[in-house]
Amino acid sequence: MASVSKRIRKASKLRKKLLVGTLALSLVAPTIGFADEQGYTGEEGEATPYTGRGAITTYKVAKADGQPEIEVATQDRILEIGDKYFRDANGSRSLDVYEDWRKPVSERVADLISKMSLEQKAGLMYINTHTPVADPADGKFVTPQNSKVITEQKLRHVIYRLSQNLGDIANYNNQMQQLAEGVELGIPVVITSNPRNSQSTDYTNITNVQDQHTFWPGTLGLAAARDVDAVGEFADIARQEWRAAGIRKVYGYMADVATDPLWARIEETFGEDPKVVGDMNYEIVKGFQGEKLDADGVAITVKHFPGGGARDDGQDPHFENGRFNIYPTEGSMEKYHIPPFLRAIEAGVASVMPYYAYPSNDSADQGLPPYSESEQFEEVGMTLNEGIIKYLREGLGFKGYINSDSGAVAGSAWGYLDKTAVEKVAKAVNAGTNIISGGATPGLVIEAVNSGLLDEAKIDESITYTLTEMMTLGLFEDPYVNPNEAIALANDDEHRALAYEAHQKSVVLMRNDKVKGENLLPLTEEKLEKVKLYVEGFVGVAAPRGQANPEQYVIEESKKQSAGFTEDLKKSLKEKYPNIELVDSVKKATHAYVYVKPTQSNWDNNPRITVGPETGVTDVDRIVEIQKAVPTITAVNFTNQWLINKLEPKAAAFIGTFGTQQEAVFDVITGAFNPVGKLPFAIPADEKALEREVGDVPSFAPEEYKHFTYKAKAGVEYKYGFGLSYDQKKSNNGKKNK
Repeated sequence: MASVSKRIRKASKLRKKLLVGTLALSLVAPTIGFADEQGYTGEEGEATPYTGRGAITTYKVAKADGQPEIEVATQDRILEIGDKYFRDANGSRSLDVYEDWRKPVSERVADLISKMSLEQKAGLMYINTHTPVADPADGKFVTPQNSKVITEQKLRHVIYRLSQNLGDIANYNNQMQQLAEGVELGIPVVITSNPRNSQSTDYTNITNVQDQHTFWPGTLGLAAARDVDAVGEFADIARQEWRAAGIRKVYGYMADVATDPLWARIEETFGEDPKVVGDMNYEIVKGFQGEKLDADGVAITVKHFPGGGARDDGQDPHFENGRFNIYPTEGSMEKYHIPPFLRAIEAGVASVMPYYAYPSNDSADQGLPPYSESEQFEEVGMTLNEGIIKYLREGLGFKGYINSDSGAVAGSAWGYLDKTAVEKVAKAVNAGTNIISGGATPGLVIEAVNSGLLDEAKIDESITYTLTEMMTLGLFEDPYVNPNEAIALANDDEHRALAYEAHQKSVVLMRNDKVKGENLLPLTEEKLEKVKLYVEGFVGVAAPRGQANPEQYVIEESKKQSAGFTEDLKKSLKEKYPNIELVDSVKKATHAYVYVKPTQSNWDNNPRITVGPETGVTDVDRIVEIQKAVPTITAVNFTNQWLINKLEPKAAAFIGTFGTQQEAVFDVITGAFNPVGKLPFAIPADEKALEREVGDVPSFAPEEYKHFTYKAKAGVEYKYGFGLSYDQKKSNNGKKNK
């Protein structure tokens, strides 16, 4: 959506109020509201082959009829009573109710809470990033320096953000569980991660390498494929990998609907259609959690309630200038943004993460229960917002727990920043938040209770949710995993084949001109006999946070990445497509393939979707020169709805990708796979369309600006759901795609 000041003409009755609010925003320097205790910057580690470092010895009682698997790191923690075995969590050598897997989970949880001090309870109210650094001498991931979050601060939830191989992750989990096993009450650790099965600009990022998670297209690519069953299949495979590595909770997926093209986090969404977003999230929940969450499952935290897509000029609420959600369209929350969350709730999602933003009272009427006689909303962040959380529970019937976003109860507690840290914590928990992310400050909870701002019963209520989840996941019986099993799953040929098929399905053919009387694509074997192909990549990068000279960094690193990509692509094509003759200059070529990967990071706090140096594509003129010289297949990686006015007109064929493997793109180019992908969002016509678009509705909504969509020279609109296909009889060896 265009900025509030640009939209005043559409709401004249708010003119005076909006002008004052907008001026106040413009005078505030954009500052990062998100920063966790570990100083996480969004950069991820590189995967390395599994070497077995950090492995520990465990003792196991095998699963049998009427006996769950019991596994410990200290042998005398196995308790034998009659013909049954139990994990002696507190080392008392007697069976406590909370240790007795035969008892109902509710009884076990109540017994454990009765044994806990306020200090221990307060630790369970937090989840924070934990970054292990393996000691080169002994391979220990958990050291005296980084173990204090468990032993002293009493946390039992950590966020793991590295992109290591699955064996290392499994050993990290086992070391964390061994540490927790030796602490009073023996409460295990829940390891959480952002999605980690695809490329990502700002979050956990992987590639298609050995020993790492199976590599799938991004969520936009899954949405482009429109294969709901395949998403369920993906989620089940990912569940197996995560479970085997010891990661038992996902910070994701996003049920946000992409309604503002400028928003950098569109990359993480399933696009702009609420129904598709909802259906995909339903399958994600079922695939990761199962029909009902159990010891084989991985819990899902769907985010960001009540929908982060309703932005103002693309500004994100990680930053102060994006601190509010505004809904200029009457009823847009319930019509467009809430339905995907309803589908996740129907699937039984374990927890929900509200966004940082507060709901703006400059919004049109949304039909929710009003905050007061004069205000539609309480203008405090969703995590602190009793009305929003009450609507989630009572209005939508959500029965799980509320997990705050990182820093949402601290530096990004928008609308409540003038309060003390203790008051923020009390406000959030009293509003209904059950676990606080992005810090390790349980002393604030203790102070809130001791000062009377927070009743200890509210703490008990919150940790009942999270302890119930721990026990349901089977962590109190066996929190350990086998790194060899994790590695085997990471390299499962069938799983990797299914992931590759998803890449193929994600490719969207947007344009296919006639060259010498016939469509350029597919480049069949017959055509390839006459083709001399020039290939070049234009890969943008984002500057890391804190980079002293970000513009220079982007220029230099983009050139390096582009050169590296081009060489890797040539090598890959020579291996998989030896019948393609590659040439090293456009002058020698009959055809060209150009891959363009613009990039913007959410941490830039500078929303833009033009393609140029500002998004790491430093030489657009070079692309156009190639297109003018020879028939050029131009593929663009759409993490956002990039403005393609300069890239598209001179292309002979135009392809949309979404974190897609290049080999899969060439399967489409050569006709080995018939393109089936459809755009998961519309492509904006131009900057004027961005000025006039409505930020809280999809492009196909009747409320949207009617000239929003880009029109190609042939008169075809690149609207939501657009995608071309070849003649079925001439592709896929005459067989239809699955």
